[in-house]
Amino acid sequence: MTRALAVLFALAVTGASAQQRAESGPGAAMRGLDKVSGQTMDFEIRTGETKAVFGLDVALGDCRYPADNPTGDAFAYLTIWEQDKAEQLFDGWMIATSPALNALDHARYDVWVIRCITP
Repeated sequence: MTRALAVLFALAVTGASAQQRAESGPGAAMRGLDKVSGQTMDFEIRTGETKAVFGLDVALGDCRYPADNPTGDAFAYLTIWEQDKAEQLFDGWMIATSPALNALDHARYDVWVIRCITP
């Protein structure tokens, strides 16, 4: 019984310390790639804004970063669709250090987060 309580206590302590406090930045620095031409484009986008990147429209819902490490891992909520089309190609969180974890799936274009803009 005491061993089970010790295990539960250890899990509770490590779970609480594993969580980081995140802050939202006013926008994100991002990069786009045209896979056919090889052209890249760096751009900044503000929260709530939509930008045209090659043949895509990219909308930023939020960009968050660890409060104790503003230059650390950024994660952004993005909605991406082809210009002049209503169907979404991507809608979710994209992580700067692991863009392939939840990536845009498009034959020609790629978009990923570099970092959050910090105040």
